[in-house]
Amino acid sequence: MLTLLNRHVVQPLQAWRTGNRRLQYLRQLNKSQFDDPETIRARQLDAVRKILFHAYESVPYYRNLFIGMGGHPNDVRSLTDLEDFPILTKTDIRTHFQELRSTGDDEESVFLKQTSGSTGVPLSILVNRESMEWKSACTLRSDEWSGWRFGQREAKVWGNPEYQNQGFKGRLRNFFVDRARYLDTIGLDEEQMRLFATSLRSKQPGLLFGHAHSLYLFACYARRHFAGAIRPNGIISTAMLLHDHQRAAIEEAFGTPVTNRYGCEEVSLIASECEHHRGLHLNADSLYAEVIPDRPGSPDEGSLVVTDLTNRAMPLIRYKVGDVVVKSDRQCACCRGLPLIERVEGREADYVLTPSGKLISGISLTENFALHIRGAAQVQIVQESERFLLLRMVPSDEFGPESRWQIAELVREMFGPDMDHEVELVDSIPQEPSGKYRFCISKVAGEFLKAFAS
Repeated sequence: MLTLLNRHVVQPLQAWRTGNRRLQYLRQLNKSQFDDPETIRARQLDAVRKILFHAYESVPYYRNLFIGMGGHPNDVRSLTDLEDFPILTKTDIRTHFQELRSTGDDEESVFLKQTSGSTGVPLSILVNRESMEWKSACTLRSDEWSGWRFGQREAKVWGNPEYQNQGFKGRLRNFFVDRARYLDTIGLDEEQMRLFATSLRSKQPGLLFGHAHSLYLFACYARRHFAGAIRPNGIISTAMLLHDHQRAAIEEAFGTPVTNRYGCEEVSLIASECEHHRGLHLNADSLYAEVIPDRPGSPDEGSLVVTDLTNRAMPLIRYKVGDVVVKSDRQCACCRGLPLIERVEGREADYVLTPSGKLISGISLTENFALHIRGAAQVQIVQESERFLLLRMVPSDEFGPESRWQIAELVREMFGPDMDHEVELVDSIPQEPSGKYRFCISKVAGEFLKAFAS
């Protein structure tokens, strides 16, 4: 009864009161997902041309780019024509932030998003309200492919719960509207997992959501101590690579297939598995994706480049996300016309084991370290021993004594007073052989987790 009330009364009332159109968009997207591939590509071309014209008319960076190329948006008559356009990098965004802003948007309808992603590189993006609502609807649509239904309770294995920073209103909204319970992956231990599992056994969640390695950790605990007691309608793994052994353990513990989802803060949802769990459907209603081969002999694998079709506040055209994916020409048995990628490569971050025996998710640490240290152009955390961290840092011109003080405070706050650290300033941080940057590496937690999972 509470789920129906939330789905059909509370959520629509909240959307009406705030003028949020995501539920309207969701109804539209639920119908259009079964359009044939040709219809979807035609929609994408129309959206690409519109965002190019908008960028040409109101974004100084792109206006100058077109002039320098001797080109015009009219030159793009097919999606392949976009390949002549330069690739946009994270460095470009940081360097040309002001020039990338649209001059045609109302300041009150534009929001600032800050992210460190899984790369340890701090980045700020502007997004207009309509785009955020559309992206939210796209995410809701894919979330329902997991078996969860809008309005049902959610259980999140996630760090830094956002509602806790929003005061009383945030807590009120989370309790009545979002209906989410959190297992905070900052400072995780068995007692917290016990309390979380007990609450889920009492009130079953419609959705279990979290980082792949955090879901796996909780699944190992639940399999031992709460076998068969927690049965969500859907499970969504996101933020990092989901290994086959992790998927198997999670599904065994909770009796529900895992839906693998992929996205980033800059463009939100990128791709998601459907109920068939063979490849991930690209979010073609919100972005146009290209796979640029990085190595000879691997034409299907390469860097993902996306064009955001909806963000008019700061258009991202041919933006290099920083991930390596494997593309696919298959048609899914679900009959959706949305294109597929086979899988996402890389995206790894270890847990850190604190001297007091708590676990901290490396993927949750990114926003604490990469975003809160003055002058940090890129950060990598390496746990050398139980009581020692090496922080590799690419400094910008703003890095100084205050930055070192901030690092010391964060280490003490996150890992406790018994954790020592050293800061190593470097010119660059190398990528893994997979092509992906690894934010957090622990030479200690692996054995602990292996024993925990056995």
